[in-house]
Amino acid sequence: MGIVFSNIVAIYRKELQSYFASALAYAIAGVFWLLIGFFFWLMLLSPYGTIQQAALQDLQAQQAGITPPPFDAPYSFLQDFLGVMGWISLFVLPILSMGLYSEERKRGTLELLATSPVTNWAVAIGKLLGVLTFFITLLLPLFIYQAIVLSTSSPAIQPAIPLLANAGLILLAAAVLSLGMFISSLTQSSILAGFLTFTLVLFLLLIELVAQSLNNPVGEALSHFSLLKHYSTLVKGIFDTSSLLVFASYIVLGVFLTAQSIDALRFQRS
Repeated sequence: MGIVFSNIVAIYRKELQSYFASALAYAIAGVFWLLIGFFFWLMLLSPYGTIQQAALQDLQAQQAGITPPPFDAPYSFLQDFLGVMGWISLFVLPILSMGLYSEERKRGTLELLATSPVTNWAVAIGKLLGVLTFFITLLLPLFIYQAIVLSTSSPAIQPAIPLLANAGLILLAAAVLSLGMFISSLTQSSILAGFLTFTLVLFLLLIELVAQSLNNPVGEALSHFSLLKHYSTLVKGIFDTSSLLVFASYIVLGVFLTAQSIDALRFQRS
């Protein structure tokens, strides 16, 4: 067990170092942070943002001599901001995962990896943890922005709500990266792996619309597979064990399929 853990840590460190040494990773980080800053400004300070629109409606209601409806500004901001960040992540995560195994195939090192004494599960888990850690570093400005805004709210928002909402974003990222890792193990084309991952994740996000249109037991069953539904639940600050189980299932499924994919390559080489 100790050897397996050591292998996971070694793969994790190697993968994480490769991201911090990649020009593409820094380019992705720059664009991602630029988009975060833009939408933060748009939602908080722009006349068209959620907070400014709510303040305008409140002022209009007071001028009309009526009591304005209650509005939880911090909660609304958190939902809108993380909702947008979830969609932006949809474009970033496939790019981060597309080279996890496809680059190994292209360089011809995947065969060495497949025939090495390191178990395929250890390699897959190490790679997934490495890319997930890098993505979490991209989220650091997002956490800071939220802390600044929510610290000024009165009354203070319950800490469990933003913690659960941000945990939902990390779980969403882990699920997408895990599935993207499996797709990356199937091809040596990073572009193709990224495109297929984006297509799959988009389907898993929008399957909720299909489920709602069916409006029958089949649609209800399909809705349980929707990443968008479960992500929205956690972003709302609702602790739902079924949502946690769905994300965990996608993560384990991606790691399992990746290990089986490399096992199949090992069998071919033997």
